[in-house]
Amino acid sequence: MTDYLGMNKVELNAELDALRARYQEFVKMNLKLDMSRGKPCPEQLDLSKEMLRMVDNYIGENGVDARNYGLLAGMPEARRFFAELLRVDDPEQVIVCGNSSLSMMYYLVDLGWRAGFVDSVRPWRFCNNTKFLCPVPGYDRHFRISEYFGLQMIPVPMLKTGPDMDMVEKLVKEDESIKGIWCVPVYSNPDGYVYSDETVRRLAG
Repeated sequence: MTDYLGMNKVELNAELDALRARYQEFVKMNLKLDMSRGKPCPEQLDLSKEMLRMVDNYIGENGVDARNYGLLAGMPEARRFFAELLRVDDPEQVIVCGNSSLSMMYYLVDLGWRAGFVDSVRPWRFCNNTKFLCPVPGYDRHFRISEYFGLQMIPVPMLKTGPDMDMVEKLVKEDESIKGIWCVPVYSNPDGYVYSDETVRRLAG
């Protein structure tokens, strides 16, 4: 991984020229590519077709109609299912929301920026040089949220076991302006890695 922060101006300009030349090579190929990320192919979408046809009772065990607005934390059945899937002992620790994790992530960063959290000294917008750890390679839309809120992005290498936790722990210990880290623990984007148990425990610690 190139250490751009360690380069001088001459080296940075040379790197920029090299990248621009490489970009122009791709432009000349006149490629027609769909660069959307995370879009399942029709065959993948068809996998759930029969499951959708099976549903004929929309009332949950708590009496809530699943087709309408529900509980903020999600249906009890869904919370139990994902607790088992994610090996969480207590379903009360699981929240099942809509189908967009990106919306939830945006909301939490926005909340931290505008109002702060329960243990925040002040909202992030009043802090100097607020930072976020970004495992790389990672999801560009996560990075775009960081960019939108003016958060300095600190790259952390992504290993097959998850983010390089030695680096994560060192950075967090040395810099209190780091407020978070982007994580997709199961089938991370784009590599598809699943964080190891040790990585998850160290993140939780």
